[in-house]
Formats: sequence, structure tokens, C-alpha cells
Amino acid sequence: MKRLIFFILILFLFCVSNLFSQLRAFNDIFPDINSENRSLIFSNDAYVKASQKANGFVIYGNSQSCGLDSKIVDNVLNTKPGYFVESIYLIPGTTSLLDIYNALGKIRNLKGRLYRSSTRGKEIPLFEEATRITSEKNTTAIADPAPASVLPKTETVHVRLKDVNFGNTFYRAEMSLTQNGLIYTMTNSRNINYMLVPVMKEGRFIARLYIEPIAEGILIYSVAGADISDFVASKIHVDSAITKRLTVITSWAADGISNK
Repeated sequence: MKRLIFFILILFLFCVSNLFSQLRAFNDIFPDINSENRSLIFSNDAYVKASQKANGFVIYGNSQSCGLDSKIVDNVLNTKPGYFVESIYLIPGTTSLLDIYNALGKIRNLKGRLYRSSTRGKEIPLFEEATRITSEKNTTAIADPAPASVLPKTETVHVRLKDVNFGNTFYRAEMSLTQNGLIYTMTNSRNINYMLVPVMKEGRFIARLYIEPIAEGILIYSVAGADISDFVASKIHVDSAITKRLTVITSWAADGISNK
């Protein structure tokens, strides 16, 4: 009996050590990130950088030394955005891709997430309502599903978010497995309007999250790109508008994963 217990213990330790030996380290993915930004990320904060095409994008995720799949960033840059935001965030702990997938399935948890409004001088909800809908054309609200027991290779869902600035906005959310993790992409499936004025035309705003369990925790690498007319851009603070939306979406994913 003792031999059996000893054998089971050794087998368990072998499986655990084998699992962690397969995880990449942060430095494998971002070997050239500077010490200041690295310290920020490892202090349970996020590195966030907004840049504009006119001044040249500043992006860690598509540098030659970066260990990320190039399509994570390239698929956003291929939409020719005028504005781009990059974020790198690290969650302590461990989890599975299935748990990450299930966390991203809780669309209704986007409702009520706060951001700091400089014009109002306080924190307010960015999305007043959040729900899945039947399809791009049929906007009937449907419930989030129960947690899955099997991880799909790909999935597409349709989402309606009532944005505090833009009213009802509609997105196509796509999940796929790639490299060592999971990509989650949200693209506006209709024009985003302010009053009756189109701010971003269909397909011109894209937010993308790449989530991978690594040796130091759970990496959330997120980017967003937007193409906005010069007239509209002159009326709003575009960098702030994109950053706050990417930050809220990233924090929704992070909290969902942490509270699995």
C-alpha cells in the first residue's frame, strides 16, 4: 500500500513538473521590455501605451524579438488604424484555457464596469448594458451559456453594449486558439455613432486580447485599433476613448479569470 501511495505521489509530481516545464516565461515573450515597464507589469499594474499613425506606432508586440505570434498585432494593423493602444497585464496564479474561455463567456459582466471620466470628475460605468444577441441582424438578447466542459477551437458570438457615450453599439466577438493561448477579438459590426454622426464605421474598431498561462502567472496582452475621421478626431480625445474601452475590456477578462 505504501508503495502504491509513493508511486502515485511521484506520478503526480512528475505531471506537475512537466506541466510547468511547458509554460513559457515572461522573458521568452518580451525579452527586450525595459526594467521600468517590467516592474510596472510585475507590480499588478498594467503597461498601457497609446500611439498614433501620424507619429509612428510604438508596439512591443510586433518587435523582432517578441515571442508572440505576429498575427496577433498584424491583424489589427491590417485594418489601417489611425490610433493604436497596447496593454500588457499579468495576473498572479494559474488556470487552464478552458477556464479562460468560460470567463470570456460572461458577457453580462461587462455591464457597470467603471472608468474615470475626466469631464465628470468621477468614476462612471462605461457600459450601461451588456448582453449577447442572437445574430448581427437579430438583436434579441440571449443569456450567457453555462460554463463549457470542452474547449472549442473557434467560436463567434454577437454582442450589444450600451456605451455611455455612443449608446447601443454592436460587436462580433471571435475566439480562437493559437500558439500557447487564446485570442479573443471584438470588432464593431455596425457604425458607432455619436448622436447621428458616425464616429467609427463598421469594422473600424477592433480590440484583441491574447491570453496565455505562463510561468509567472497569466499574461493578458491586449491591443486596440481605430480609424476615425479627422473631423471627429478633432472633437474628441481619441487616445483616451480607445484606451478606456480597451482597459475596461481587459479588466473584465482579468477579473473573470481571477474569480473563476
